[in-house]
Amino acid sequence: MHPLILIAVFIVATLVGYFIISKVPALLHTPLMSGMNALSGITIIGALTSAGIAYLNSDSVWGQVFAAIAIILAMINVVGGFGVTHRMLRMFKANNHKPKGV
Repeated sequence: MHPLILIAVFIVATLVGYFIISKVPALLHTPLMSGMNALSGITIIGALTSAGIAYLNSDSVWGQVFAAIAIILAMINVVGGFGVTHRMLRMFKANNHKPKGV
């Protein structure tokens, strides 16, 4: 594919994603984030596949570098997403502490 087409698809996907997420009520952000963490796992599989292809195509060092960067960024996305989801879910736990002075 032509690089300009890929850049155009990236820009359109970014804008559509922004406008869709901006319309989501705050109450639904935690379940949606959990679902997106599952989709980020698919991103890791894609990054690992591209790394394998870049490794087999040994004449492309830049392909290997970009594949390694893709794996690192996908892992940061998954780990960070699960960390934020866990933190948000802790806010909904019942508070079993008695008030002071009782």
